[in-house]
Amino acid sequence: MTDVVLGIDIGTSGVRIAATDGGNALKAMASAPIIAPLTDFGRAWQDPQIWWNAMLAAFAGLNLDHLTVRAIAVDGTSGTILAIDADGTPASLGSMYNDVGGIENLAKIAAVAPRDTAALGSTSPLARAMELVGKGTRILHQADWISARLSGRYDVTDENNALKSGYDPITRTWPQWITKTGFDLAHFPTVLPAGTRIGNISAEIAAQLGLPDTTAIVAGTTDGCAAFLASGASEPGDGVTSLGTTLTLKLLSETPVFAPDFGIYSHRIGEQWLAGGASNTGGAAIGAYFTKDDIEQLTPLLLPDQPTGLDYYPLPKPGERFPVNDPNLPPRLAPRPSDDRVFFQGMLEGIARIEAEAYAKLGELGASKLASIRTAGGGSANAAWSAMRLTALGVPEKPSLSEHAAVGTARLAWRGIGHAN
Repeated sequence: MTDVVLGIDIGTSGVRIAATDGGNALKAMASAPIIAPLTDFGRAWQDPQIWWNAMLAAFAGLNLDHLTVRAIAVDGTSGTILAIDADGTPASLGSMYNDVGGIENLAKIAAVAPRDTAALGSTSPLARAMELVGKGTRILHQADWISARLSGRYDVTDENNALKSGYDPITRTWPQWITKTGFDLAHFPTVLPAGTRIGNISAEIAAQLGLPDTTAIVAGTTDGCAAFLASGASEPGDGVTSLGTTLTLKLLSETPVFAPDFGIYSHRIGEQWLAGGASNTGGAAIGAYFTKDDIEQLTPLLLPDQPTGLDYYPLPKPGERFPVNDPNLPPRLAPRPSDDRVFFQGMLEGIARIEAEAYAKLGELGASKLASIRTAGGGSANAAWSAMRLTALGVPEKPSLSEHAAVGTARLAWRGIGHAN
């Protein structure tokens, strides 16, 4: 028998479970869709029971033959919350990560909150938690509730899920400014560092799932942090870039960065910090000019060792967040050469330069200097683009352990039982 842990990823469209051994090797994986639509009341609400049902469906497809499960950790969508009764029964629908809070509560928060808190913004989980007061006895995050169903403990959360609800990761407390909004902090759970052992699986759930009743339940994280951990990054200066519709960067740092003007805040991962930022450049900007077929035809023609010299700032429309904070910044894509290969390469070079400037900006704001890069997302398969990016970044590329967030959450499960990986 091989000892494994389970990482459970509660995503926006489905649940994925990964079983990994002590060397982070994947031993089993299964997934199931979240098939129920969001409840249509003009808000992004969802029945929490479908998260649990999807988790059970994924578990039913997980082949654990010759594997002994030692621990479980859960990640969920950042900012998704619900109210529960004392016994853990949902007392509200789940308010999803993209649900917009009431204007009055948002104003109360803005009047008293420090500028560097992650609890500001139209989708503030704190503002939505204020709406749930009076429904049930406690407010949990999505990952908390799934973990609680496993362990029977409905009184804890982790530092990563708590961040957007107003938790202060520097002082490691629910700050008192929250009470000035009229919200009673007793409605929030106790916060534990991600990767902390909560307890053991309940006897009832252990029997239902066919797991040992000694299986540890470990405080998890958000889906974004889990995806970073899945890359295998572990040292200060390790960066992970997601090349998708937009350009998203995360950097492991010895020091935190909070820069609200750039939309940057930091999650605490043990005694290290995960700082992140996002640019509006990326696949959407490319897609405004080239179809998927165009890209497939042009990619083999790219000449990364022969720079075009074009000074592009590709954006799908005016407005940028990071590394430049300018809501009116126009796209810069002129002059356009007659050769589409040159134009396409110039756009890729521009995105590579923006990525390098973004990591440099994180360093200017106090984060650890970029030392290595891992890549996720659809753009990671473009070898020529990778060569352009490595030239711009000036750091070595490292292979990613996995692109599945569940694998990253499994790393936390191992930490919870004293196995550093």
